[in-house]
Amino acid sequence: MNTLYVAWQDPETRSWLPVGRLSHRNGLYCFDYTHGAKKSARFVPFGRMTDLSKSYVSPALFPLFANRLLAKSRPEYQDYLHWLGLEADPNDPLLLLARSGGARGTDLLEVFPRPETNASGEYELYFFSHGLRYVPPESLERIRHLSEGELLGLVPDPANPADSYAIVLHTDDHLNVGYCPRYLTVDFHRLLEAEVEWRLTVARINPNAPIQFRLLCRLVFQAPVSMRFFSGEEFQPLSEHLP
Repeated sequence: MNTLYVAWQDPETRSWLPVGRLSHRNGLYCFDYTHGAKKSARFVPFGRMTDLSKSYVSPALFPLFANRLLAKSRPEYQDYLHWLGLEADPNDPLLLLARSGGARGTDLLEVFPRPETNASGEYELYFFSHGLRYVPPESLERIRHLSEGELLGLVPDPANPADSYAIVLHTDDHLNVGYCPRYLTVDFHRLLEAEVEWRLTVARINPNAPIQFRLLCRLVFQAPVSMRFFSGEEFQPLSEHLP
């Protein structure tokens, strides 16, 4: 895992904006703000990284992200790896952040990965179902009985009052089992409109985990060369000179 994006939720509009990009190459971590950081007057830079036009480089993971990783000394750490669909510690902090989302109850940030190709040359993306606090009890019960590898559908929900780009995750019996993360929906709409082959399956069911880790999904797709995920302006770095 080499590249993650940082999503920030505007506290007034509740919309999500990609405001930063974190990468790891040649033993160095690099953080850049993206054009999404300028799309809300309410966005405040992180900690000491106050210059939106600067690239920040460090041999160690920045505290903003390191503090979002569960400590290995915690007794639930092995359960945590299992919830993320990882049978062993990958020793890759960006992979752990990508799978978990790095969300904390004390702020309005999440991180998400750029799709990468797997051994078969297909693009692959893992994400947890969102919005499970708002689905009916029968949907939560249906999630408990899902099987790993079971197919799920992506159904646009343009009438959604909170987000016209919302995409529902559906079972084969048409039950709502949550939503795609908001910061992915624009590109997921592009994927659906391009009529490319894709396959969304249940990667992991965690009935006893916190609700944000309840349903892990895996999306695999073949994208045409002309289609690039996260190519919009809001994902592009503000720094003039990248390392």
